[in-house]
Amino acid sequence: MLAITLPCLMTSCIKDEAANKECDIESAWVEGEAYAQYFYDAAEMRKEYISSTQTEITFTVRSLISLSKEIPLNLKLTPGATVTPANGSMQDFTAGPVTYTVTSEDGQWQRTYRVIFVEPAMPMSKLSFENVEVRIPANKNGNSYHHFYEIDASGTRRDIWDSGNLGALMLRTNANPEELPTYSTSDGYSGKAVCLNTQSTGNLGAMFGKPIAAGNLFLGKFDMNKAFSETLKTTQFGIEFDREPFRVTGYYKYAPGPTFTDMNQKTVEGRVDEADIYAVFYRNRDAEGNPYYLYGDDVDSEEKLKANPQVYKIARVASLPPTDQWTRFEMFFEGRDADDELVKNLGFNLALVFSSSKRGAYFEGAVGSTLYVDEVEVSFEK
Repeated sequence: MLAITLPCLMTSCIKDEAANKECDIESAWVEGEAYAQYFYDAAEMRKEYISSTQTEITFTVRSLISLSKEIPLNLKLTPGATVTPANGSMQDFTAGPVTYTVTSEDGQWQRTYRVIFVEPAMPMSKLSFENVEVRIPANKNGNSYHHFYEIDASGTRRDIWDSGNLGALMLRTNANPEELPTYSTSDGYSGKAVCLNTQSTGNLGAMFGKPIAAGNLFLGKFDMNKAFSETLKTTQFGIEFDREPFRVTGYYKYAPGPTFTDMNQKTVEGRVDEADIYAVFYRNRDAEGNPYYLYGDDVDSEEKLKANPQVYKIARVASLPPTDQWTRFEMFFEGRDADDELVKNLGFNLALVFSSSKRGAYFEGAVGSTLYVDEVEVSFEK
C-alpha cells in the first residue's frame, strides 16, 4: 500500500490540508481586444472552475498559423501559490503545449499543468462516452463528479460535453459521482455509457424553489455563475460544427420514477415522467455579427425553437418508451438548409441534449427517473 501511496503524494496536492499546501490553477484566461481576434468569441478566452484533478487546460482558437507567438496567459492560483512560467508572461502556444508548474506557499508541493491552444476539430460522428474523469470542484467541500470528454482523430482532448452536476453539488455534501444526476456506468451497450437520473435536491433545494435535479448531458457549457440568479441561463447549448447534420442515432434504456411532481412538489396524478433527446442546428452569429447561443429558456418548447430565426434545423426523438433493454433510437433533422460557406467557416452550432426528465429545467418530473444513453452517432449531409 505504501508503494502506491507515495507516488500519488509526489504528483498531486493533499486537498484536505491547510491553504498554504495547495497548488492549484483555479481559472485561466486571456484578456484584451488585441487577443480577442484569435478567438471565435469572448467565452472561449476564459476557463473557469478548473477541477483540482485536471492537468490539461485547452483553449480553442481560430487558427494556429495566424496566432500570435506572444500570448499572455493569466492564472488564478490557490492562495499563496506561485507558478512558473510567471503568471501573465508571454508564451508561444503555436509550437505545442506549454507546461506550467504551480508550487504551494510552503514550497513543499507542486502540480504541473499542460496548457494547449488548438484549432476547432472536425466534428466527431461517433460519441460513445468512454472518456470520463473524476473532478473535484475548487471549493473542496468533499464532493466529486464525473466529467465526460472526447478524443478526436488527432489524439487531442475535446471538452465538448457538460452537465448540471456542478450545480447539483451546491446542494450536496460529500457526494460521490454515482450519487449525482449524471455519471458514467460500465453497463453500456458497448463499454461505458452515461447514466442520467432525476434526484431530489432535499430541503435546501426546495428552499430555493428547485426541488429536483434532472440528469442531463449536452454539447456546450454549464455556467455556474447563473445557478441561482438565472437558472435557465446556466445551460449554454451547442458547439461549432462544420458540417450539416441530418440524423442522430443511438441506444437507450429508460425507467420513469414512480411519482410525478410539479415545481411546488405537488403530486400530479396520472402523469408519467418522460425522458428527452433532441438536437438543434443553429446560426451562432446574430444579424450584427455578435456571438449567439441557445440557452435553457430558448429550447423549452418546439414552437419557440421554430419561431427563432437563428434556428435552422431541429431533431427530437418522438417517444422513449420505458425499457430495461438497450433499444435503438433515431431522429432526423427537419428545417431549412444552411449556406455551405457559412457551415464550412464554423458559422453554425450543433446542440445535442439528453435528459432524464423532459420538464426537468422547470423542476418538474419524477424522482428516480433514469435514462441510459450509449453509442450515439451523428450523420451529416455532406
